[in-house]
Amino acid sequence: MSDKSQIRDAATILLIRDAGRAPKVLMGRRGARAAFMPGKFVFPGGAVDPGDHRVPLAAAGAEPCLSRLGEELRPGAPDTLPHALLVAAIRELWEETGQILGKRKAWEGEVPEDWRDFAARGYIPSPEGLAFICRAITPPGRPRRFDARFFAADAARLASDPDDFSAASEELDCLQWIPFERLMEFDLPFITQVALAEIKARLPDLSAPPDVPFFRNNDEESLFLRLGGKSPLEAGQR
Repeated sequence: MSDKSQIRDAATILLIRDAGRAPKVLMGRRGARAAFMPGKFVFPGGAVDPGDHRVPLAAAGAEPCLSRLGEELRPGAPDTLPHALLVAAIRELWEETGQILGKRKAWEGEVPEDWRDFAARGYIPSPEGLAFICRAITPPGRPRRFDARFFAADAARLASDPDDFSAASEELDCLQWIPFERLMEFDLPFITQVALAEIKARLPDLSAPPDVPFFRNNDEESLFLRLGGKSPLEAGQR
């Protein structure tokens, strides 16, 4: 089986607090024995689950984000992938931090097992305010590879207490709101630094950017593109 076939779709969230005054971002540290990025400080996130394609959302997501999520899809990707990426981002945020991006509403039908605690609090997931800001495919040769989409959101949209991590799993430790001026004190992956730079350049604006950086690493080549209308030549000249 080739390395390319191992790539999994994934989603992650940059939650930004106090964007207009003293911006901070929610991050946690991966375990020292984790197979992927051990010991690194990262945003909440993870792979898309099959059930994410069927989970209801309080809103459909905003343009141009949905269209851009559908660009450059790998062969065989389902049409429901943009929806599933939004769901996965909200689910991973909930599982890893206990924070809720949702709207007060009863679920229709049976609630999936991994959403029962979320639903028990009276919410269904809501992508309102999520802005697609970056995409990167893990380079070949790594123990795990992901096609990760990064979303930004204002922490003011949380339906939960931003300082309460009591419902978080143990996947990330040292959960905290890190001030932007202190970020370089932490052990951050390269792509995490790229995503943070994209946000920092536009603060306090957390809406969808004019175009989205895409690090497309595959078995044949590594390219830096931008999603949203620019050609590879234009992206290279930026």
